[in-house]
Amino acid sequence: MTHAVIAATGLFTPEQSISNAELVEAYNAWAERWNAAHAGQIAEGDVAALTPSSEAFIEKASGIKSRFVLDKAGILDPERMAPHLAERSNDELSIMAEMAVKAARQAIEAWGKPVSEIGAVLCAASNMPRPYPALAVEIQQALGIEGFGFDMNVACSSATFGIKTAADFIANDPSKAVLMVNPEVCSAHLNFTDRDSHFIFGDVCTAVIVESSDTAGPGGWDILGTRLKTVFSNNIRNNFGFLNRWAQETGAKAGSDRPAGQQDDKLFIQQGRKVFKDVVPMVSDMIVDHAVDLGMDPTALKRLWLHQANINMNSMIGRKVLGRDPSEAENVIILDEYANTSSAGSIIAFHLHNDGFEAGETGLICSFGAGYSAGTVFVRKR
Repeated sequence: MTHAVIAATGLFTPEQSISNAELVEAYNAWAERWNAAHAGQIAEGDVAALTPSSEAFIEKASGIKSRFVLDKAGILDPERMAPHLAERSNDELSIMAEMAVKAARQAIEAWGKPVSEIGAVLCAASNMPRPYPALAVEIQQALGIEGFGFDMNVACSSATFGIKTAADFIANDPSKAVLMVNPEVCSAHLNFTDRDSHFIFGDVCTAVIVESSDTAGPGGWDILGTRLKTVFSNNIRNNFGFLNRWAQETGAKAGSDRPAGQQDDKLFIQQGRKVFKDVVPMVSDMIVDHAVDLGMDPTALKRLWLHQANINMNSMIGRKVLGRDPSEAENVIILDEYANTSSAGSIIAFHLHNDGFEAGETGLICSFGAGYSAGTVFVRKR
C-alpha cells in the first residue's frame, strides 16, 4: 500500500551564538538604564523598577543555556536590544529564503535525487516576511524546482502541519516528492527587554523531504499516521501585522518607551504558566489517543522528538506518554543549545538524533504551541 515517507532532512544553523551570561549582561545593562531614566516615577510608585535577570533564573525556567542567532551584536547592544538585519532589495534573495535554501540543499544532498523529482515546496513557519509573493515560491525558484509552492503558518506547530499536508499531497499524487522548510528568525519577534521571555528564542531553519513509498529508496521513515489539533487561546500571541499601519494609537502605552506600532504586545507575548497548564495535558492525551487509534502502545515508543519550548513541559509530556521517567535518549532535548526555535525545534531534534534505530522501531515527532495548536507524526524506521 502506498504511503508517505520522510526521506531526508536538512538543517541550517547560524554561525553566531549567545550564551545566557551574555544575554543577561545585556538585559541587566538595559534595565539599569531604564530604572535610572525612570527613577522619579519609581520613587513615586507610578511604575515598578525592573528586576535583573540571571543565568540561574533562565536555566531553571526553561533549560536553555544558549541560542543561535543571525545577528548577535544588535541583540546585545543595550541601546538597541534587537537584531539588526539589513533590508534587502526586491531583486535579492530574502534572508528567510536564503536560510531555507541552505537547509533544503542539505536535505536534497542527503536524499540523493535531483530536484526535478520534487513537485511542491511548502514553507511552514511562525512568521513570514511579507504577505506576498509567497516565500515558498521564492525558495522554489532559487532551487530550480518546477510545480508549485505556498506558505503556511501554524506557529510552533507549523512543521508537523506541513508534514501532514505533504503526506496528503503524496497520497493524491505519489509521482513527485514534497519539500517542506521551516525558516525561523525568532529573534526578530522577541522582546529582548522583557525579563520573562528575553531568553526564549533562537534562529534556525530545517527542511524535510517527503515522498511516496513507491519511489523511496532504502532507509528513511514510514509515516504511520498524522493528526492535527487547534484550540483558540490568547495565552500566546503576537499582534504585529500589516494591518497595524491603520491602528489608531498615537503614542505608546503607559510605562512603555516604545513608539506607536512597536508596543510590547506587537511582539511575542505569553502567559507561560497558563500555557503550561493548558498545553501539557492536551498534548499528552492527544499523543496517547492517536497511538491507540493506530494500534500502537505509546509506552513502547523508542524516541520522542518533541517541540523544544521548555524542558519542564517536555519532561512532563514524556512521563505521561511513556508512563515513566524517560531517559535522555528517549526524550530528546536540544533546546539547551538551540533554545526555542518555534516550528523547527522538533525537526532539529529528529535530524540530529535519529540514530540507533533498527528497521521496524517507532518514534514520534510532535509539535505544539500558539493557537493553541498541536501535531503528531508517528514514524517507523524503514
